Amino acid sequence: QVQLVESGGGLVQAGGSLRLSCAASRRSLSMAWFRQGPGREREFVAAITWSGSSTYYADSVKGRFTISRDSAETAVYLQMNSLKPEDTAVYYCAADASGYIGRLVNAYDYWGQGTQVTVSS
Repeated sequence: QVQLVESGGGLVQAGGSLRLSCAASRRSLSMAWFRQGPGREREFVAAITWSGSSTYYADSVKGRFTISRDSAETAVYLQMNSLKPEDTAVYYCAADASGYIGRLVNAYDYWGQGTQVTVSS
């Protein structure tokens, strides 16, 4: 069983920045970030291959958010800039052992507990 632990959420004003981190208990997993706002379904944010060579973003965050990972392949980060109130959500880290980096929620094998991000206007 793989454990994923997120950190870095918090309250920030619109236009500000936050950096989320996710630590995995296993190496070489493709990893992604999803979010779920109040009354909304969980939605894809960004994903990265186990090597870090490829990334994939939702249109709503492209140019504002950057996903990256460490050289040990056990952590993934989400740098969030120019935050908007509509970015307010619980952000979840997800991982997949088969290498998938798409937007399908059900394709990911492992999930973290989530971290709250609140952007005030």
